[in-house]
Amino acid sequence: MSKDALHELRDSLRRFAEERDWGQFHTPKNLAMALAGEAGEVIEHFQWLSAEQSAALDDRTREEVALELADVMLYLVRLADVLEVDLADAARRKLAINAERYPADKARGRSDKYHRL
Repeated sequence: MSKDALHELRDSLRRFAEERDWGQFHTPKNLAMALAGEAGEVIEHFQWLSAEQSAALDDRTREEVALELADVMLYLVRLADVLEVDLADAARRKLAINAERYPADKARGRSDKYHRL
């Protein structure tokens, strides 16, 4: 997703909330809790599945997961907006940190934490 597309989504969410007077409810605490709840709904689709089953979802379940992932993204973008965090820039900075922590030559094929590489 381009930075422009992310900003368009942020602006659309802002308008959506303003049109419904939901700003009063969109506190960082409430948005973080809603985000965690939606992430839990994603997890429910995979709970008790084997690795193979989780990679081979039927079309209906895949669509349900897609919509739950969209909920997660919407709450994440809204929370970042309320906190005045540029999500695209923060993600790029975090990716750079992870690249330093997990150099490809040391981390390839390993799931160890960075301090164990």
